[in-house]
Amino acid sequence: MPAEIVTRFAPSPTGYLHIGGARTALFNWLYARGRGGKFLLRIEDTDRERSTPEATEAILKGLKWLGIDWDGDWVSQFERRDRHAEVAREMLARGGAYKCFCTPAEIEAAREAARADGRSTLFQSPWRDADHASHPDAPFVIRLKAPREGETVIEDAVQGTVRFRNDQLDDMVCLRSDGTPTYMLAVVVDDHDMGVTHVIRGDDHLNNAARQAQVYRAMGWEEPVWAHIPLIHGPDGKKLSKRHGAVGLEAYQALGYPAAGMRNYLTRLGWAHGDAEFFTDEQAREWFDLKGIGRAPARLDFKKLENICGQHIAAMAGADLVEEIVAYLAAAERPALSQSQKDGLLRAMPHLKERSKTFPELIEKAHFVLAARPIVPDEKAGEALTPVSRGILRELTPQLQNASWQREEIEQAVARVAEAHGMGLGKIAAPLRAAIAGRTVTPSVFDMMLVIGREETIARLTDAAA
Repeated sequence: MPAEIVTRFAPSPTGYLHIGGARTALFNWLYARGRGGKFLLRIEDTDRERSTPEATEAILKGLKWLGIDWDGDWVSQFERRDRHAEVAREMLARGGAYKCFCTPAEIEAAREAARADGRSTLFQSPWRDADHASHPDAPFVIRLKAPREGETVIEDAVQGTVRFRNDQLDDMVCLRSDGTPTYMLAVVVDDHDMGVTHVIRGDDHLNNAARQAQVYRAMGWEEPVWAHIPLIHGPDGKKLSKRHGAVGLEAYQALGYPAAGMRNYLTRLGWAHGDAEFFTDEQAREWFDLKGIGRAPARLDFKKLENICGQHIAAMAGADLVEEIVAYLAAAERPALSQSQKDGLLRAMPHLKERSKTFPELIEKAHFVLAARPIVPDEKAGEALTPVSRGILRELTPQLQNASWQREEIEQAVARVAEAHGMGLGKIAAPLRAAIAGRTVTPSVFDMMLVIGREETIARLTDAAA
């Protein structure tokens, strides 16, 4: 084990932060933080045509929402291009790479000929062992001089021992003819220079590991621990895509999932610690290891996600929930809350957070404390406000005016009126909900009365009775 664990997350800023990428970042963050190590962020922005500042900002924003912090400033891969080119030239000087003067047309012609003869189309440059004296004064690329025989073996902490036949790997280009480095070289140089000890990433990069390991070996650098994690699939077992719903991390914030619930769910998606389903950040950091990662693709399960998020909402402090709801409303482009609404939401939170799986659910239950008079009931709630029930509300109002504003006395006042009409409390609860909240799904009518207070309760009942 290295003296200090260093992991990294290295997304490309060509679009939104995919939920699979978010889980990769989370795994790297947990592994480093749980061992007192460093977690670094590198933006792989060498694709200048597709990389955008907006995508970079979306990645940073998404990681911050998820609660993932990184050490130091994030690194731009593009800004390190001179260093990448320097390493390519050093490999050339060491004899681990060579100049290839083949043009794209010549390479394609060689492949066409191989196809016609039924041979492998793997390109083998005629310049690999050419005498330097024969080099023309022409543009060239620098290719890695990869071993032609034997195997390149990757000892992977998740996948186990993975073997690649060297005769199936070509001499990859490290530096293009215009002097720009390729992604495969840049990744290795950056990871080495940043001191990355563990490369934890999706198993779609497993084939890349063979080529990248050859660069490490050509430079005499120590290889990191490789750990390639299975991808996330949709509920149908197919590769996750837009047809499955939200695949970008920012969409989950806009849908109203709490960040703590997302961290818990994504950590558990493809990794296990015994039978634990619900756990805190502290437990996740303590428990997370590479041995607990399975080899099979994980399936996204929205019901399980909602269940985990509901447990986290119930466990969160009211003030923290209000703060996160404010951020959710902004992300969902919904109207912001006034200060009085925030205060009311905080007072009502003990009666709202139980059994709320998402913030939209919680906000719907909080309608009674967020809405202003006159309360306009929705269609279903309005059905409870009949001429008879309005009369009962008129009878109840003076009794509530004279009651001390304690739950027991409020319940007794309501019970007396219900009994006088030969009704149970359940029958009178429906018109009370309609009058106080204008909804059918609410906290207890007595909890709502205590939250909004005597004056507001009586005013709402008076409005409904009229």
